[in-house]
Amino acid sequence: MAEFTLELNDDQKQVKEWLHGFAADVIRPAAAEWDEREETPWPVIQEAAKVGIYSLDFYAQQFFDPTGLGIPMAMEELFWGDAGIALSIVGTGLAAVGVLANGTEEQIGTWIPQMYGDADDVKVAAFCSSEPDAGSDVASMRTRAVYDEAKDEWVLNGTKTWATNGGIANVHVVVAVVDPDIGSKGHASFIVPPDTPGLSQGQKFKKHGIRASHTAEVVLEDVRVPGHCLLGGKEKLDERLARARERAKAGGERVKNVAMATFEASRPAVGAMAVGTARAAYEVALDYAKTRSQFGRPIIDNQGIAFQLADMRTRIDAARLLVWRASWMATTGKPFTSAEGSMSKLYASETARDVTAQAIQILGGNGFTREYPVERMHRDAAIYTIFEGTSEIQRLVIARTLSGMPIR
Repeated sequence: MAEFTLELNDDQKQVKEWLHGFAADVIRPAAAEWDEREETPWPVIQEAAKVGIYSLDFYAQQFFDPTGLGIPMAMEELFWGDAGIALSIVGTGLAAVGVLANGTEEQIGTWIPQMYGDADDVKVAAFCSSEPDAGSDVASMRTRAVYDEAKDEWVLNGTKTWATNGGIANVHVVVAVVDPDIGSKGHASFIVPPDTPGLSQGQKFKKHGIRASHTAEVVLEDVRVPGHCLLGGKEKLDERLARARERAKAGGERVKNVAMATFEASRPAVGAMAVGTARAAYEVALDYAKTRSQFGRPIIDNQGIAFQLADMRTRIDAARLLVWRASWMATTGKPFTSAEGSMSKLYASETARDVTAQAIQILGGNGFTREYPVERMHRDAAIYTIFEGTSEIQRLVIARTLSGMPIR
């Protein structure tokens, strides 16, 4: 088991410098353009693929870092570059993780390469879980999957929303209800292969921030997928459903919300994204305060500005520490007895929102214009308090964990 440390090793430092260079030289110069265009930045994703950042191998190496710091370090540096473009680069990872977590070796080997493509023909993938009436409340999911035994096919019907890469993806991973009587235990995940009839893109959302990341509805109308597209296989699903039904019969025991537990482990990565955005805005504000003169001296000489910057830096460092602690705990198998994953996401996301707002204030009128990046960073930061569980949901999870109440 890796000891907890705040010092990156030599390999981690090299990766950090490499990512920082890519973020500075490739992502940042393109950020304003793709934010204005509100389109997927395919050329930037292709550049990331060419150097090995947009690949399963890269994320696997970071995920299996025994210290737990590989993923948060990578997320912070990429999102320091630009949140919208970075989300376009890492968004496929959501679907890939879904297959890695639930799929067979054959499914992993078959579908994950198709999610990424290659440097000459990059592809993206989409993970489709949220629905118009089932965001934080995953137990309210309505998308159904019905097994057609005669054809060994699953028939999917429903509408997914807020899907990163939804509709433009080569491969979609769709979570659907197979047994509505046992809550979230009655869910299963399915691969929808490229060009499958019945899957279409619904509304593409025009967003306040992270505009370079494609977000849309995914409509499923009698979508038929082969039996082998059920992640994990039918035998495993039938066994899991049987156990859940028996538990439900024997005294009405509440079925644990597995999706919530999974989110708890993944939330530190979102916290790291927020830290990257906050750090970027702080650095712009610090540089501006040191070079902008009013009344014959740099504005950082004014206590009102200096104290704001001191608070900004303190909150960023505190957020990073919470993210690193939770990431280390998840990697080393330590239980989140106080919902440390949600703590890290809550504090980091609200830090990003507040620090980016303070950065605009320090830049004054300039901060309110698109000539400076802090207004974009502030728009981007708003998402962190919403996706992967709102701040209100984080507080609910933390409170219920502390009180011993079930998380559902």
